[in-house]
Amino acid sequence: MIDRELLLSIIKNLETELKALDLWEATMPPAQAFESEIPFFHDTMQFHQWLQWVFIARFRAIIEGEHELPARCDIAPMAEEYFKTKALHADPVIGLLRRFDQQFSATGDAASGS
Repeated sequence: MIDRELLLSIIKNLETELKALDLWEATMPPAQAFESEIPFFHDTMQFHQWLQWVFIARFRAIIEGEHELPARCDIAPMAEEYFKTKALHADPVIGLLRRFDQQFSATGDAASGS
């Protein structure tokens, strides 16, 4: 069973780390940016924007609304690729995303969350 409280804690820490790196934005991207069909909205957002406005927002809503969780999550490799080209100390962000991903691989009952 996936620990939803742990996922929320990881999300909260992820938000804190993005703010510490000055990657947390006060202004939401335009509505058109969310209409992308490209993974991670790569054509309309930077990865850190996608983390904030899509990944964090959606997972927070899923968890707090007690909706069904996805069967798996594997976001850390994308974060590693993105931050490889940035002059930022993003290891804490990547570590949190690895921890988040591990919650889904640590159980065979990931999708139900019960």
